[in-house]
Amino acid sequence: MSGPLTGLKVLELAGIGPGPYACMLLADLGADVLRFERGDPDAEATTTFEVLNRSRPSVAIDLKRAAGRDLVLELCEQADVLIEGFRPGVTERLGLGPEAVWKRNRRLVYGRMTGYGQAGPLATRAGHDINYVAISGALWPLGRVGERPVPPINLVGDFGGGALFLVYGVMAAVFAAQRGGEGQVVDAAMVDGSASMMAMTHGFLNSGYWIEERGVNLLDTGAHFYEVYETQDHRYVAVGALEAKFYGELVRGLGLDVEELPAQMDRATWPGMKERFTAIFQSKTRDEWMEIFGDGDACVTPVLSPSEASRHPYNTARHVFSSEGPVQPEPAPRFSKTPAEIGSPPRRAGSGTREGLAKWGISEERQATLRAAGAFG
Repeated sequence: MSGPLTGLKVLELAGIGPGPYACMLLADLGADVLRFERGDPDAEATTTFEVLNRSRPSVAIDLKRAAGRDLVLELCEQADVLIEGFRPGVTERLGLGPEAVWKRNRRLVYGRMTGYGQAGPLATRAGHDINYVAISGALWPLGRVGERPVPPINLVGDFGGGALFLVYGVMAAVFAAQRGGEGQVVDAAMVDGSASMMAMTHGFLNSGYWIEERGVNLLDTGAHFYEVYETQDHRYVAVGALEAKFYGELVRGLGLDVEELPAQMDRATWPGMKERFTAIFQSKTRDEWMEIFGDGDACVTPVLSPSEASRHPYNTARHVFSSEGPVQPEPAPRFSKTPAEIGSPPRRAGSGTREGLAKWGISEERQATLRAAGAFG
């Protein structure tokens, strides 16, 4: 691996969703990540569909057996980070909580990924992305006027407010530890992260600029110049002409004269203008509109399906998606001197036990002893 995190050693107590995504991001950037999960230590290293598990070996472990727990504690002595995504209290009951691992390595950063955090009235409650963004206030504004909120699949809670904030917090804590400090717990809750992502919206609310009504504001489909329109062939284009100069180019492309239209920011005229734009966009196909707007700054783009996106000229030119094997996004962001890369495809659970442990100094003889003791399940 050649990424900027080369040399960072991470232990992952496998979970689902945001925890694996956070560890994928770290591994793509060069971190040496061991993923511990239930699996078969003799499994063949065949590729699976689980993209979130790429770039790191999967090590079979049985955390209910003393030998399995002791192995994790031993490896904590050389690790910089441990990441877990269980409900609060689970790792403590297993004997793998922060105090236990700090007895082995006081500088280890302990990353915890949950929906509601480690403390509070909802800490032990079950939930998923839709629940966390509902509690944070991030779900309520998503939708059209007069309609119910629309869940943003699991982008805002799991991956935006969860995994990205976990990585951000873990790297900040590693930075502090490497400057002479000690390891600490990074309590990453999806509610907290998605609430933080609403900072600008709260600023608008506080100023009175944002009306607490769905689908009537500048960025929530209230404005006719920030909207998705259906085209003649039942496809869609996205319009984001916020600034006056971009709006002028949009209007000209639609065959209208900006001087004959109401002021762009006159909210009272937005519904009527939206109806007018809707009719115009339905007069041509998506590709015909892209011929009109494709080379300009009207901020009009095609709405691409995930499979279409992998074939779009922009994405192919910048290699946004992998061109080898199954389609998957390449690592982001880009680094000029220490480029990130996909280290390996996702593989069957447990298939990386031998190679993964060997890289961390666990010999074949020692692995045989661990197997006999039931460490691998």
